[in-house]
Amino acid sequence: MAFDLLLRNARLPEGGEAVDIGVSAGRIAAIGPGLGAEAGEVVECGGRLVSPGLVETHIHLDKTCTIDRCECETARNPHRAMERTSAIKHTFTVEDVNARARRTLEKCILHGTTLMRTHVEVDPKVGLRGFQGVKALIEAYAWAIDIEICVMPQEGLLNNPGTEELMLEALRNGARVVGAAPNYDSDRAGQIRRVFEMAREFDIDIDMHLDSGSSANELDTLLVCDLAEQYGWSGRVAIGHVTKLTVMPPAEFDRVAKRMADAGVALTVLPATDLYLGGRDRDHRIERSVVDANRLVRQGVTCSISSNNILNAFTPMGDGQLIRQANLYANVVQQGMPDALRDTWGMFTTGSARLMRRKDYGIAVGNPADLVLVDAPDPVAAIREVAPVLAAFKRGRRSVTRAPAVLHRP
Repeated sequence: MAFDLLLRNARLPEGGEAVDIGVSAGRIAAIGPGLGAEAGEVVECGGRLVSPGLVETHIHLDKTCTIDRCECETARNPHRAMERTSAIKHTFTVEDVNARARRTLEKCILHGTTLMRTHVEVDPKVGLRGFQGVKALIEAYAWAIDIEICVMPQEGLLNNPGTEELMLEALRNGARVVGAAPNYDSDRAGQIRRVFEMAREFDIDIDMHLDSGSSANELDTLLVCDLAEQYGWSGRVAIGHVTKLTVMPPAEFDRVAKRMADAGVALTVLPATDLYLGGRDRDHRIERSVVDANRLVRQGVTCSISSNNILNAFTPMGDGQLIRQANLYANVVQQGMPDALRDTWGMFTTGSARLMRRKDYGIAVGNPADLVLVDAPDPVAAIREVAPVLAAFKRGRRSVTRAPAVLHRP
């Protein structure tokens, strides 16, 4: 049998002996040792890890690369990231958003991301310019990555007249997920309920920014779980941040975890942003503000790790490398042993694909050949050492090449 692409001597994330992966017509055609067939392109993996393409479930392409436009951060608390970003929205044009988003998107692709959900905000200040600038990237980069847009009201929905109409217009014109940011609304529960109504009207998934803060009081996550069950939206709701969980005693944390698992509500942890913005109400013994998603996974909650913001007021650093994000996360939550790191690998591969309800994701015969070659023997080593992606393939076509580093000895 002849293949279009043949990856030889590859190690899969679940372990075991090295195998070959044959690809035909953009899909995985065969997996096994010593396939020995002819192929249009043969890649010798040398016992390195081959993983399904990496998945970014929560990123803001519309406001990336704006840190140098925002006013300086003059105090630790409050950070005023939303206000500082809001103040420059009037400068956003469709072309400007597109150029900035393209810069960050290409970094994500170079680091092995082949599937992405990007959150895009609309409101009377920015209109649909952010949405339009990002939407144009979906077709332009389909050769390397699948992108879906989650439209959201960053600065409030019920208390921000005109925002709902813009959200509905975006949903009618290509947005595939509806988001929320109730912390910035005068009626948090009202915004959450309205977003569920939109989801039901358009039959789409929900992805909310939720429960950021250093007090466990008034947990909106519980209302979201109730509504997910009430409306039959189990498995179709994700919540991001939820830093209030980090200050809960273990027994309380576990009760919320069980509630989320039972209701089918997923969690996205955003280590860089939550670490950078969190704990600012204290001047010593500062909290880390990053949820231990490993503990949630062990209790049946679908979890993902994502970049969130890159080079803006919310997160002034970042390069779109999900393996680096996982390494940061593992350090912060002190989960560095092999079983935990294997679970962590799933938080930007299989778990993230489950959050996005992609049923044809993974290395299996018949699935799209969205694959990455990582310069490590297994997921544990890859996260521990922040291993680089050496190659990526989208539907069997090479989209990224990175040469391994070489020492030139005397």
